[in-house]
Amino acid sequence: MAEPRPEPRPDPIRPTDDQARALARRLLREARHGALGVLDPDSGSPAVTRIAVGWDGTAALALVSTLAMHTRALRADPACSLLVGEPGPKGDPLTHPRLTLLARAEPADKAAHREGWLAAHPKTTLYYDFADFLLLRLAPWSAFLNGGFGQAFRLTPGDLGEPPGAA
Repeated sequence: MAEPRPEPRPDPIRPTDDQARALARRLLREARHGALGVLDPDSGSPAVTRIAVGWDGTAALALVSTLAMHTRALRADPACSLLVGEPGPKGDPLTHPRLTLLARAEPADKAAHREGWLAAHPKTTLYYDFADFLLLRLAPWSAFLNGGFGQAFRLTPGDLGEPPGAA
């Protein structure tokens, strides 16, 4: 007699809805730093570092030094990931929302973003204009939102942009 087949497990990823999109956009707007994942060009191993970030409405912005390992890694392979969303002061950190962008690093217009960047990151006024600092766009091609326990969503770049008519 054949054993009964186990029931297929339900997909833990929920259909993306307006609430998930709004949460992802909030996390991006509020982020002032994040964890950047790159591939070390010497070993091919993953490496993660904390960087200052901003959001321009379509991509994350990152101010990076050409002296940093992660900048060298991005020049060798622009594929990267960025994790934003900080746990609150109470409760289990894993129940707080966070968003991971899968992205491609590309040059950004540092002069055009200067005023907005410095308003959000006033301490970087000390070095923003240094020649060895670049502003990069981390243009997402996919995203994964963990909105808390049992709230996982896959998002597209279109899900991250502000909806038409939003102020």
